[in-house]
Amino acid sequence: QVQLVESGGGLVQPGGSLRLSCAASGIIRSGYTMNWYRQAPGKQRELVAAITSGGSTNYVDSVKGRFTVSRDNANNAVYLQMNSLKPEDTAVYYCNAYHSVGLDYWGKGTLVTVSS
Repeated sequence: QVQLVESGGGLVQPGGSLRLSCAASGIIRSGYTMNWYRQAPGKQRELVAAITSGGSTNYVDSVKGRFTVSRDNANNAVYLQMNSLKPEDTAVYYCNAYHSVGLDYWGKGTLVTVSS
């Protein structure tokens, strides 16, 4: 069983930065793609960034060049560095671990609010 716990959310001014962390208990080293999703009020959850077990990354167009996803397999951790934050980045951010054999785990989320 994998448990995911996000941290690092908070209130930040437009243009500021935050670093989200996702700590995983259990094995995420082998074959899991780690994803960051977000859900803004009144909107559907969307995939923001993904990193495969091999280190390949993908981003939604709206965050390209501003967000960076990384993983530390030795410490079972995933990070999302968010720079040049905009009010439209305001959302609850969720960590997800997905394996193609059908394993799918979610954290409870951390709130990011971008406001002056």
